[in-house]
Amino acid sequence: MNKAIIALTALTLGAGVLFASVPNALAYRGDPNVQGPNYSPERHEAMVKAFEKMDYNAWKNLMQGRGRITQVINEDNFALFAKMHQLRLEGKTDEANQIRQELGLGLRDGGGSGQRMGMGRNWNK
Repeated sequence: MNKAIIALTALTLGAGVLFASVPNALAYRGDPNVQGPNYSPERHEAMVKAFEKMDYNAWKNLMQGRGRITQVINEDNFALFAKMHQLRLEGKTDEANQIRQELGLGLRDGGGSGQRMGMGRNWNK
């Protein structure tokens, strides 16, 4: 009986630790106040300059192919993406979310292209 209680306790604690660490592993969700795992003051400053100068190539080099966003944002739509970024910083989330949706980037509520398409499901049918 003691072994069963110890095993159950260990399993419960393990599950608790797992669930407590999951939010830290989630991808960036569009909140400019949340620092991602790749944040550094130097990289942040370089990103700010890339957005200010509308320098797609600098942004692309900083991103290094990380994340779905590098598959969506290209030289043609980077100016719109930079505008979205500026609107977010100004607190104009509704306007920023409109651009985000236009660009096909997912929103927290699951909107945007690419959402709910995992596990082989086709939600459009």
